[in-house]
Amino acid sequence: MPVPHLEIRIVQRSKGSSAVAGAAYQAGEKLFSEYDQKMKNYLYKKEVVYTEVMLPANAPPGYADRATLWNAAEEVEKQWNSQLARRFVVALPREAQTEMYPQMMQEYCREHFVSKGMCCDFAIHDPDPPGHNPHCHIMLTMRAIDENGKWLPKSRKVYDLDENGERIRLPSGNWKSHKEDTVDWNEQYHAEEWRHGWELVQNKYLELAGSPERVDMRSYERQGLDKIPTVHMGAAVCALERKEIETNIGNLNRDIKAANRMMNAIRSTIRNLRNWIADIMEATKEVFAETDAQAKNTSPDLVLLLRDYLNLRKAERSDWSRYGQQKGTTDDLKAVSKAVIYLKEHELFTLEDLDTALQEMSEKSKSIHADMKKASARMKVITGIQNAVADCQTHKAVHDKYLKIGWKARQAAFAESHKDELDSFNKAFRYLKKQGVDLNVNLDSLQAEYSNLQETYAELAGQLATAKEELQPMKDIRYWVSKVLMPEQSEVEKKPEPKHSVTEKIKFLQEQSSNQQEQKSRQHKKQNMEL
Repeated sequence: MPVPHLEIRIVQRSKGSSAVAGAAYQAGEKLFSEYDQKMKNYLYKKEVVYTEVMLPANAPPGYADRATLWNAAEEVEKQWNSQLARRFVVALPREAQTEMYPQMMQEYCREHFVSKGMCCDFAIHDPDPPGHNPHCHIMLTMRAIDENGKWLPKSRKVYDLDENGERIRLPSGNWKSHKEDTVDWNEQYHAEEWRHGWELVQNKYLELAGSPERVDMRSYERQGLDKIPTVHMGAAVCALERKEIETNIGNLNRDIKAANRMMNAIRSTIRNLRNWIADIMEATKEVFAETDAQAKNTSPDLVLLLRDYLNLRKAERSDWSRYGQQKGTTDDLKAVSKAVIYLKEHELFTLEDLDTALQEMSEKSKSIHADMKKASARMKVITGIQNAVADCQTHKAVHDKYLKIGWKARQAAFAESHKDELDSFNKAFRYLKKQGVDLNVNLDSLQAEYSNLQETYAELAGQLATAKEELQPMKDIRYWVSKVLMPEQSEVEKKPEPKHSVTEKIKFLQEQSSNQQEQKSRQHKKQNMEL
């Protein structure tokens, strides 16, 4: 598969780089640098298979010589931090014909560089072993050339003007000015043009070679691919990896490829889940259609209202992530499917049926709750009577002795010393009178009544739990359809997407995959039975 690699960098004097050295390296030649008076010898590089210098119309013919061109380019740059040249490294498609590489590079460089006024020096490399990494180095000049063959300045001074077209004088007495580039070769948008141009040229020659492969120079993100790009390894790292020597970059790329394979597997699972959800939606539509034929016309159809509720919920999740939308849709489908089954089992087809059943069940629950409250109140009274009789019997002797004292002073003194006992007796006695009984009440009969009330209360509690269990699905369905029917909820209310942990996502995907496998297994068994 063709490698969409295009690297651009600047040869800068401030970083110790030399344009002559760069040209010697990529051409595999021995060149003398007049700037630092050193020989740049790269004759040992045997991977160079083709070199060429391409010149614009205004360039002096002598610049066709590589040493003359780049020494001239360095001579005109006087600053210590000058930008000397622009360098490209592009990967050549192995699927294209090798003998067509020079023509491919000539076409690309002529259209995008030489025609714009740049001097272009390119060299095609094919390192050992041949054919495994063919690529091309390109060097471009940074200055334009005038009609006399002279280098133009990179920028010029331009005076700022006011609204009247007059120059603006600064407080220092100087005229306000700024620098403007004489050419726009450093503009960022050119990089995009050069990348796209290289893509078109490669695809043209791939088509000429009869290869079905094509190159896309856009990033994975711009292509809409959820994929992690690998890191460029370079010649040294590739050489070590070919010798089966592990490198940090090689290990990183292997981890990235493993992560991409895992993401591909997850995306495949998601596609299968989408198909499964589509099957569920189709089955749900069939259920809706069947129910439509059997539904009553006296009031709104519950199944249709539930369908509208699903659409409403889907609209609420319109700005959620794909995972959140998928999970929310699946959860809603499960809940609505259970609701449809519940309505069929209880023969509830219309909103009127649901409201009637809901009212009956609510009244039943209220009645049970009232009976429970009555039984609980009576048990509380019986317990109070039993406690009051016990208190009276405990303090009866003190109370009787108090009544037998004839002298008021002695009786007052006795009452003061036995105040708590007498108060407890009187309080319990008043409670008995309030309940219409006295100390002679039949406690055994009361205990038997209490036991019966306990049994009744327990039975009522069970009935109430059953009633609530029956009531809850109807309440849920009524709430869902009310969101569709109520005018104040006609506008979709946007709700924030709940946070989903990574563990929750993985568990959800595993459950969906398991459900899909079970569904396929059931279909397979059904087909076998039919056969």
